[in-house]
Amino acid sequence: MPKMTADWVWMDGRLVPWKDATLHVATECVLRGENVFEGERAYWSEEEGELFMFRHADHIRRLREGARIMRMSIPYSDAEIEAACISLIRACNYRSGIHFRPVVYFADGELTQYRPDEIRTGMFILALSMPSKDTLRTGVKSCVSTWRRNGDLSSPSRVKSGANYHNSRLAYIEARLNGFGPPIMLNNAGKVAEGPGACIMMMRQGRLVTPPVTADILESITRETLMELARAELGIEVVERDIDRSELYVCDEAFFCGSGAEVLPISSIDHYDLGDGTPGQVTRALQDLYFRAARGAIPKYRHWLTPVWGGAARAAAE
Repeated sequence: MPKMTADWVWMDGRLVPWKDATLHVATECVLRGENVFEGERAYWSEEEGELFMFRHADHIRRLREGARIMRMSIPYSDAEIEAACISLIRACNYRSGIHFRPVVYFADGELTQYRPDEIRTGMFILALSMPSKDTLRTGVKSCVSTWRRNGDLSSPSRVKSGANYHNSRLAYIEARLNGFGPPIMLNNAGKVAEGPGACIMMMRQGRLVTPPVTADILESITRETLMELARAELGIEVVERDIDRSELYVCDEAFFCGSGAEVLPISSIDHYDLGDGTPGQVTRALQDLYFRAARGAIPKYRHWLTPVWGGAARAAAE
């Protein structure tokens, strides 16, 4: 696997060379995974010579919601976070697809019993080159994990916290050892929740079906995007409801979705082929719409985009 690296990291208010962006081993972030973060994408438009951050404001809203549940106080305003993201991406001179991650963390503490005003809260941002994977074209072979998704009464999955991803890793590693790609996790009620780092949607009897936000899932911005695109652009009915495991085996097509996963087709689940075992027609259509919207090719969705280099604004003026 490629090593995670970049030229710069934004850390606690300034740009820092990658090798110098460090935290002490005694921080709560290191010891107990006490952080909240966002995984965001920025897409390059060849036509406009511009890199667009996709739905950045919505990601920061979700970051603040997660921090609120964790009783963390983010020490920067939305405008300061946006400026920090842009300054980091520019410093790294990215002019292709990237994945970037604003992270709010707790520093030195004592046995997790501190109040928020008794511990320093910091923030760093990583920005990494990340082209789309070949599996977007071929699809992945999935399975239903034996590991259950975090429950809302134990470690809420709607909080995008580093600590929650131990649950994801257990499921993902089990699937890989058994010869599968990303798995599907059930919640404690035995209903379909999501994948380790992505939501799931399926086509069944002409409807696009996805678990509700009360099914122990992350309130995914990509999921919300695809629901809107399916309704508005494809005229497909979208249903949010509980999904049984066995329904997965008889659906027409299915896919994972998330900022990292993008729109990832699922070709089979537990060795049951979905359709003819290749990415389905609706999945392909939503992939196309998603990438066109994220690159500024659909004018009605330009409000989702934040330009990094400023070329789009100049082009519009001309």
